[in-house]
Amino acid sequence: MRGASPGNDTADAAAVYRLNDEQAIVATTDFFMPIVDDPFDFGRIAATNALSDVYAMGGKPILALVGMPINVLPYEVIAQVLKGGEAVCAEAGIPVAGGHSIDSVEPIYGLAALGIVHPSRVKRNAAARAGDLLVLGKPLGVDMLSAALKKDRLDEAGYAAMIAAATRLNRPGAALAQLDGVHALTDVTGFGLLGHTLEIARGAGLTARIRYADLPWLPQVRELVREGIYTGASGRNWTAYGPLHVEGDEARTLLTDPQTSGGLLVSCAPEAVSDVLAIFRADDFDDAVVIGEMVDGAGRVDVN
Repeated sequence: MRGASPGNDTADAAAVYRLNDEQAIVATTDFFMPIVDDPFDFGRIAATNALSDVYAMGGKPILALVGMPINVLPYEVIAQVLKGGEAVCAEAGIPVAGGHSIDSVEPIYGLAALGIVHPSRVKRNAAARAGDLLVLGKPLGVDMLSAALKKDRLDEAGYAAMIAAATRLNRPGAALAQLDGVHALTDVTGFGLLGHTLEIARGAGLTARIRYADLPWLPQVRELVREGIYTGASGRNWTAYGPLHVEGDEARTLLTDPQTSGGLLVSCAPEAVSDVLAIFRADDFDDAVVIGEMVDGAGRVDVN
């Protein structure tokens, strides 16, 4: 059937439009305000974040369109932001094929991205199965480090780690989609690990169990939260989830931390885990790790 789409009932990462029996278009858009001061790095992060939604559906990007205000930043700064985005698109092997300039009261930047996927290989966030293992592709804590940067509490090593994570393209998504044992796929972004895991659990009508001790973290993140440095969005995320229980303020704050350009979250059969990790490792995602499992129960997340 032409025109099949995931819809928005389970908050999938992107829209999918089936063209024929062999091809479907993946379409997404994402814009936000700067989380770092360097305009080139900001452009790279925003572009990586936008393309992530294509990979999270199992697709390969084919082109991007850019949008940016021209009335709130000097032209030389705008040029650096655009160059950062173009650099990431070049790394992804796609052109920035056009775009539109706007007026705005805030400096924002982002992309509309198009990708392609075989209709039978679209990976949604709602098809997890009981017994699946959960694999996370990137370490957590990008926005925690961004909050530290704004408070002049982030050193050069922390900044480098943040940029490296936030600008790493989630290219393994396209290869992961080829595995029959991969049942559900999404990327961890604005709703934090807890929120996006909850989407997987509710979509499948299962309970996700996260092993807190197995979670990968960017350097300095846990120390920073103990010093009271975190984003305001953590509290808003927690309120939005509905009734959940997480033991300890530190764990709750870290698990609700938004992840700008975060990692892929994979729900896969146990026998597929070695292949899933091998795909991540082949693209230098050395922090990819099993963080939990899906079990029978109501759509919820348990953290232990």
